[in-house]
Amino acid sequence: MNRRDFTLKLTGTAFGLAALNAGADAAPRERGQVAIQLYTLRDFTGKDFTGTLKSVAELGYDAVEFAGYGGLSARDLKTRLDDLGLGCAGTHEGFERLEKNTDEVIEYNRTIGNRFLVCPSMPGEWREKGAAGYKAFGERMNVIGEKAKEAGMRVCYHNHSFEFAKEDGKYLIEYLFDATDPSLVGAEVDVYWVQHGGEDPAAFIRRYSNRCPLIHMKDMARGDRSFAPVGTGTLDMPAIVAAARTAKAEWFTVEQDSSKKPILGEIEISLKNMRQLLKT
Repeated sequence: MNRRDFTLKLTGTAFGLAALNAGADAAPRERGQVAIQLYTLRDFTGKDFTGTLKSVAELGYDAVEFAGYGGLSARDLKTRLDDLGLGCAGTHEGFERLEKNTDEVIEYNRTIGNRFLVCPSMPGEWREKGAAGYKAFGERMNVIGEKAKEAGMRVCYHNHSFEFAKEDGKYLIEYLFDATDPSLVGAEVDVYWVQHGGEDPAAFIRRYSNRCPLIHMKDMARGDRSFAPVGTGTLDMPAIVAAARTAKAEWFTVEQDSSKKPILGEIEISLKNMRQLLKT
């Protein structure tokens, strides 16, 4: 299932996570900067959404980034987050919904305490037009970003690697950013996909340091370039964290699109390594 289908189809069907959910709700704690993108746990959230939130809290994550809400009302979701001591580091909303249902999206996210509305990818109708499409898409993102700014929120664009194809010597993502106001449209820099696209993630963050409040932390395995827990692969994570801190990033969000090992163990490794990285 791809990210778009997951976002649209996510449900709250009951499913047991007894081993991880044993015990009382997580006690309130001081939050740090490490979140988990729930797309990573889609096999769990699709069966027991609130149970998965509890598991994430028990692992020690500070916040979650949503890609669907498990069928919960905004009020109910906010209550659950508060009960578990979890923050909201952002939500992924498809471009069509962001554009056509802007007020509804803003109101829901206001209620759950979220400040970052993330467009997870660019629709094909814009991508296939090359640089002109990226510019036109950026202009539409500015309009959404203006409404979000008025509500005290910020729209961000999440990259993959296709944006690092070049036209006339420039990365396509440069045309997008050139067409957008940094105060209206930020970036959620996915460091794996930046590297996959042939660019250095730390250098990219430094270049766009005025628009990088969110960083997607995922690593690249040696050899086959598959997804790996943070700190176990080939990406220069200390350099990435240093650049992100200079850019005043607010959240480091762990995401692992797929895994050859049990994913709950993988995200526990990522969290442990993120804590060490943020100490330095």
